[in-house]
Amino acid sequence: MERDFEIADLRSFAAAVRAGSITRGAAALRLSQPTVSQRVQRLERAAGERLLLREPRGIRITPAGETMLAYVERVLALHDEARAAVVRHGDAPDGRRTLGLLEDLAVTILPTALADFAALRPRIDLEVIIGTAATLRPLADHGRVDLVFGDPSVMSENAVRWRRRVPLSWVAAVSLDPLPDPLPLVMFSQPCQWRAPVLDALSRRGRSWRIAFQSNSVHAVQAAVSAGIGVGALLAGNIPAGAARLSARDGLPDPPEVEIAVSRRPGTETDTALDSLERLLHRAVAP
Repeated sequence: MERDFEIADLRSFAAAVRAGSITRGAAALRLSQPTVSQRVQRLERAAGERLLLREPRGIRITPAGETMLAYVERVLALHDEARAAVVRHGDAPDGRRTLGLLEDLAVTILPTALADFAALRPRIDLEVIIGTAATLRPLADHGRVDLVFGDPSVMSENAVRWRRRVPLSWVAAVSLDPLPDPLPLVMFSQPCQWRAPVLDALSRRGRSWRIAFQSNSVHAVQAAVSAGIGVGALLAGNIPAGAARLSARDGLPDPPEVEIAVSRRPGTETDTALDSLERLLHRAVAP
């Protein structure tokens, strides 16, 4: 007889994945490590598959776990949405929450996530601060932001809830020939954690390069790519109209991956409004 999945088990599984370990997931839920471990094991028995592999430095999600996680995030979001709708006029959390966000991700995922969050948590006043890791880090250090979506270095390692590696895409105007050296590049200005993997990938391929344009604005970078100034490395959602993806036949290496993460201010582990916002952001970048 097939067993139904239990919400508590789904929540424990999601917390462990976000935190990178059973122990840190248990701390986020304010539960004991054995309790969360038992719940994950119960979920695995119900699923009939191993979802997490225990390793000395934490856990590693299996292919079955990746599939499960996508559904778990949706189930938990719907569960919390239903609960919020029922208590909307009662004890639903209110007040202000502050989100720190990289501009690259703001352009890609913010509109849909904000619309969903406003519908889910209408009594929450949400402030969004968009900036680089360098500008967000001092705000996080002083407790000015509740949740940061983007560079995992903005908050301490213990504050990171989950990480995901996402691929960049090589893009350029159709009129630009990417074969001659040095390759003209359109880059984000320093400090930018994504510059190093881009330049390293080109160096390993043996391509010489020059930075033809740089800016700390994603809109300026998109405009420079569209104008044919150089080749850019952008998230798929940020490729400007009129630009084309490039590949190995254009003399380029495989595009590098970059790491994004969600971090939470200490002391917010039981904040259900931030739980909702975190899940919506995670869902926006889920494969």
